Amino acid sequence: MANNNSFKIKVLSPNRVFYEGDADMIELTTTEGDIGVYKGHIPLTAIVAPGILRITLDGEVKEASMLEGFLQITADEVVILSESCEWPEEIDIKRAEEARVRAERRIKSSDMNVNMERAEIALKKSLIRLNLANRR
Repeated sequence: MANNNSFKIKVLSPNRVFYEGDADMIELTTTEGDIGVYKGHIPLTAIVAPGILRITLDGEVKEASMLEGFLQITADEVVILSESCEWPEEIDIKRAEEARVRAERRIKSSDMNVNMERAEIALKKSLIRLNLANRR
């Protein structure tokens, strides 16, 4: 239920409207660091980095893993376009664990053809997903 301190939020991924509703506060990670947004936040556009999206409404906190994307804060709403978002119960733990193992193997390899930056990002994404999934 919306209250006087809430604002509209829309989280979109390529294959669905992930979340559309009200929030008292959201927290997420951008390329510039973690950010918290309340009603009345200054207009802002930012690049979303892999991390946990926290949506707080009436004292209840919902968490989701979120990968890269864009954040736009306007006077009326917050819109997040994300490569991928998952609620904890949607995370395939086995797939995330396999991704972690693959990424760690690539990082540890001495193969000069391995793109270390991509391997490190893949590792970070898999750890975020595993961390969130294992909390539930």
